Amino acid sequence: MLGAIIGDIVGSRFEFDEQPTKGFELFTDDCDFTDDTICTVAITDALLNGRDYRDALVDWCSRYPNPKGGYGGMFLKWLEEKNHLPQASKGNGSAMRVSSVGWLVNDYEEVLEEAKRSAEVSHCHKEGIRGAQCVATIIYWLRTCRLTKEEVESAVLKNFEYKIPPLRDIMRIGSLGHFDSICEETVPWALRCFLDANDFEGTLRNAVMAQGDTDTKATIACSMAEACYQIPEWMTDRALEYLPVDMLKIVEQFLDAITVGQ
Repeated sequence: MLGAIIGDIVGSRFEFDEQPTKGFELFTDDCDFTDDTICTVAITDALLNGRDYRDALVDWCSRYPNPKGGYGGMFLKWLEEKNHLPQASKGNGSAMRVSSVGWLVNDYEEVLEEAKRSAEVSHCHKEGIRGAQCVATIIYWLRTCRLTKEEVESAVLKNFEYKIPPLRDIMRIGSLGHFDSICEETVPWALRCFLDANDFEGTLRNAVMAQGDTDTKATIACSMAEACYQIPEWMTDRALEYLPVDMLKIVEQFLDAITVGQ
């Protein structure tokens, strides 16, 4: 969860306007949390406090109706509907908010089912569900040492049928201004940003330099990196400065829960 939040905040200022350059500053006054963090907190709240995923998402997004960058078009439509019925969306929103499932659920089959449940309330397309399941499962595999980082790529291909392109190709596509908004693109691209890095910060920088949907790519990549690498304490402290009190309470509850589970 912390990795997702850090990735979101650092990537937020590059999504639409500013172009990242090598060695870019991680945290500036132009950074902020976006819908990625809001929805991550909502899913975490639902898991920890026995809330319905739909109700938690609507609640948290209603608290913060105008985040930096706004909400995706289909998700915003879902929020504004009276009954909040699931949409056949394969947008990357289902994958960017799911990291807590990988941390708080302790059985492989249950991880798959819980990730599906967290996605389908708004993203019931099979690709939206697959993206969420893949991200949650990778986190679960890594944090429980079911797989090494070196085994992830082949396991993802076998279990989720994602082919992960080389980082140089992702960087090239990003430089052309392509915006990756669907799970089929963002999840394998975020995976490559993680797999080609040697630490948490390297993952973060890869994801931002790949451009496109920088905050979401960094959210997903860094959520996986958190399960593999130690996050520098200063980085966590700096990111949490951007969050309001109600979000910090959920973060604290999450940290308490995973500490007890260790």
